[in-house]
Amino acid sequence: MASKRQIFVGSLPIGGGAPVAVQTMTKTETANLTATMDQIRKVADAGADVVRCAVPREQDAEALRTIVAESPIPVIADIHFNHTLALKAIEAGANCIRLNPGNIGGREKVAEVAELANRRNVPMRIGVNSGSLPKHLHELEREAPVEALVAAAVEFVELMEGLDFTNFKVSIKSTNVPYTIAANRQLAEKIPYPLHLGITEAGTKWSGALKSAVGLGTLLADGVGDTIRVSLSTFHAEEEVKVAWEILKALGLRERGPVLIACPTCGRLQFDMDSVVAEIEQRLEGYEEPVEVAVLGCAVNGIGEASHADFGIAGAKNEGLIFAGGKPLRKVPQAKLVDTLFEEIDKSLDRGTVEVDEAEAREGAAWLAKIEEENAGDLTPEKIAAMEKEAVEKGESDRVLLDEEASPTAGRRFTRA
Repeated sequence: MASKRQIFVGSLPIGGGAPVAVQTMTKTETANLTATMDQIRKVADAGADVVRCAVPREQDAEALRTIVAESPIPVIADIHFNHTLALKAIEAGANCIRLNPGNIGGREKVAEVAELANRRNVPMRIGVNSGSLPKHLHELEREAPVEALVAAAVEFVELMEGLDFTNFKVSIKSTNVPYTIAANRQLAEKIPYPLHLGITEAGTKWSGALKSAVGLGTLLADGVGDTIRVSLSTFHAEEEVKVAWEILKALGLRERGPVLIACPTCGRLQFDMDSVVAEIEQRLEGYEEPVEVAVLGCAVNGIGEASHADFGIAGAKNEGLIFAGGKPLRKVPQAKLVDTLFEEIDKSLDRGTVEVDEAEAREGAAWLAKIEEENAGDLTPEKIAAMEKEAVEKGESDRVLLDEEASPTAGRRFTRA
């Protein structure tokens, strides 16, 4: 369920049914304008919708004047402990302020920031991490950490509402994935404001990406969350953006650039697929179009498993097949598979359609049929499914086949753009 309320960070809508926004944070000293602007441009090119900069010093707040003016995407000022820096950041033109009301010095100082933010129409992100709960909730945190996170967030929401400030989004993050999931589910039921999602201090590009995919993916699949940040231990902020986009693309929530499908390989593999996949993935980074490309390690399963892909290759010893939309295009030597694949992709993008040479397509189909016949004894998942379906249709099995209407996932399709 998307949040009922919507705010604007610069010109970017967040919440109220808007597409889930991708956020990251610069890893530079904000006052180092050259380094900071270089990183902001990189994350913007990678697909970041908004970027956050740490503001622990006055020179960082002052640097925001230039950063906001030159940034291609909205800029959020990240403030802790010192409310005067929040005031300076607003004066400097920050598009949003990240604030933890629990560590900023009391209601009066929060009120001062809220009053200026109201006058300047600057939204805030308020919230708490598992490591920075208010002291009066520490005992509850030990007994019921999820309830403590939610209680802190609700208290902060009530504080801001009491100050007549409602132009905000809320976040509650934990290093613990189940806690983050449970807390955000509960909070989404309690407040109408947009939710910012993240697994705080998630870890490396490997472990952090996995934790984020599980935590954020679970919540987004439930319809919870309006903006996300993947927190990784890397100085390359664009890597966070890439992971965030893969999560959104995997859930069908947003579309950006190519999608790569690749089989996991097995003992039937007859070519250097890991190198081929790596090369294809690297070359696809140069494409903005949402083309879906499949790489199958063998032709035993035919191309049925990736028939929905725009283009793909299926390899075998010495030779391979280029296919499009589930139909063979042509057979080529293995060494030319990747180059030929991209030739076909480029031609289709230039002309708006896939050109099919009927003679080459027939040759490819015949080659595929030959490979399948040679491996007819292999019980692949595709063949097993076909056999089970045939048995049910003949009345030889009492297994129930669920159609879309009967599926337990019916009604859970994603509808947000």
